[in-house]
Amino acid sequence: MTAACTKNEVPPPAQARARATTPAPSPAPGLPGHAARAVSGPSREVAFGSRDRREVALTFHGAGDPALAVGVLSALAAARAHVTVLAVGTWLDQHSELARRIVGAGHELGNHTWTHPVLANLGEPAAKVQIERCRDLLLRLTGTPGAHFRQSGGAHSTPLIRRLAGTAGYPVCLSYDVDSLDYTDPGPTAVRRKVAAEVRPGSIVSLHLGHAGTLRALPGVLADLDAKGLRPVTATTLLRP
Repeated sequence: MTAACTKNEVPPPAQARARATTPAPSPAPGLPGHAARAVSGPSREVAFGSRDRREVALTFHGAGDPALAVGVLSALAAARAHVTVLAVGTWLDQHSELARRIVGAGHELGNHTWTHPVLANLGEPAAKVQIERCRDLLLRLTGTPGAHFRQSGGAHSTPLIRRLAGTAGYPVCLSYDVDSLDYTDPGPTAVRRKVAAEVRPGSIVSLHLGHAGTLRALPGVLADLDAKGLRPVTATTLLRP
């Protein structure tokens, strides 16, 4: 049984499609710590926040060249913007210094599975490992399991994914209502135009680290938001009551 959808939640698709271990890093010192949260029931899928506040959440899938990630963080700092990075576990494990850098700059980290499979195609045991292994890495690096969970390989979660995410401690499966399509590498102008055409108050925008076109588009995206009177905030801030 899944939670009933509220006005800012996306109903699940009618049906989901068919059908080496790495040593744990040491905790980063000085970051706040707590255990994974208990969630009563499955996660709920949320694709946008309140349309009554002039805020948007830029969310970045965390993977790819860390130098591009650093460039994104620099562009965000210049604009005094805050975002949510949904990190792929294997990427964050290889570049664990980015966890402190992201959180230290006032952004938030979330869980985007361990290896970024098409999560809806996995059975329960494998999907559980994907969610919980990334969660455990976030706990070790930052002291928290991450603010939100985002499924990999598709915009929408399934009942199984929401149940497993809830069990892992995530109240929200974070979807989005604006897909920049930056992962297709259409060029920075196309990325900027698509976001500008679709974004509105309360939007959650899907972007990706690791794509040079995204980095080049970002100053323009931020300028367009400012021109519309929209403030980039973390997903947690956007989804507050």
